[in-house]
Amino acid sequence: MPGDRLTVEDRRRIAEGLAAGLTYAEIARRLGRSRSTVTREIARNGGPHGYRAARAQQATNWRARRRRRAPHAGVPHTTGDRDLRTAGEFEEQFVAMMIEGGMSPMTARVFAALFLSEGGSLTATELAQRLHVSPATISHATKWLGQRQMIAREREARRVRYFVAEDVWYHTWAASARSIAIWADTTRHGIGIFGADTPTGDRLRTTSQFFELLGHDMGQAAEHWRQALSMQRLR
Repeated sequence: MPGDRLTVEDRRRIAEGLAAGLTYAEIARRLGRSRSTVTREIARNGGPHGYRAARAQQATNWRARRRRRAPHAGVPHTTGDRDLRTAGEFEEQFVAMMIEGGMSPMTARVFAALFLSEGGSLTATELAQRLHVSPATISHATKWLGQRQMIAREREARRVRYFVAEDVWYHTWAASARSIAIWADTTRHGIGIFGADTPTGDRLRTTSQFFELLGHDMGQAAEHWRQALSMQRLR
């Protein structure tokens, strides 16, 4: 077996071990690999909650192709620099999009750093160093994201590692649907207060109908996504 390189079968067994709740050490023992190899593999491919064998294999193939296209293989070094600049510009766009949606700037930056990292996970120290902020700032942002189930966390020895939740957008959508439901309930309640035959009551009725319909459609869309994601996991 070539060094510490993992095979497709190894990755399948890692995924099965995580699903069964095995520790990294136990998974490594069953594979006949070092614990550090297994830890590194899981961390760079979605973490314990988001690791998928097929996805990990695809990421490995992608990294191998990138190495073959590295500067020493004939690709100008400036191409890599330009790629880095483009990635940085996209990250800024990603952050701006989330701020526009109502997320605080620093929380948006923390989430973008996690979401756009290669493995979808970073330690608290890595986040602080990358964003040039204090650990307390990272703690505040990750707490907000964790409460909304957008990220998960796991302690590794003395470090805390954060992961993008696999069904992050389902939870985000569900939170929006709950907010929509509150709007519908509140405006419906207002109709009884102001009277359905008044101009204010009529506006409240129209608003309530809009949010009821929107909430229904959002609920159906979220459930459709949940079912589609479940089918993907079975493949």
